[in-house]
Amino acid sequence: MKVTNGETAQLGTIEKVVNHFSDNRPTKDCPVTDVLCRISDKWTMHAIISLGKAEKLRFTELKKKIEGISQRMLTVTLRTLEEDGFVTRTIYPQIPPRVEYALTPLGRSLVAQIMSLSNWASENMEEVFKARERFKLN
Repeated sequence: MKVTNGETAQLGTIEKVVNHFSDNRPTKDCPVTDVLCRISDKWTMHAIISLGKAEKLRFTELKKKIEGISQRMLTVTLRTLEEDGFVTRTIYPQIPPRVEYALTPLGRSLVAQIMSLSNWASENMEEVFKARERFKLN
């Protein structure tokens, strides 16, 4: 099999990633794993994408956009995103109180990465589904 320069560079990058996550760095102490775990859960991805499509959203607007999420889970998700610097929460002193959520520049940069992952999934989903079917047959 012939390996091109681009593939060699990619293999070098993959090797760096593998080495980074090697046994020398236990998962529980790895800051990269910590961040990835916090941003890769189901509700966080939906919240980031929904906020990425709008400049700002109120809690109820966001809840309507994320099908199936409970009020409690959305609250927890937004607090975590705010704690990690992906989302800002603006409280307007009026009656009734108005609260709006928006992505920070860090949050907007995450949208781009989620879109890259989404594009990869779209491009490779048939192969993944075929592999699942082959696995079921064995």
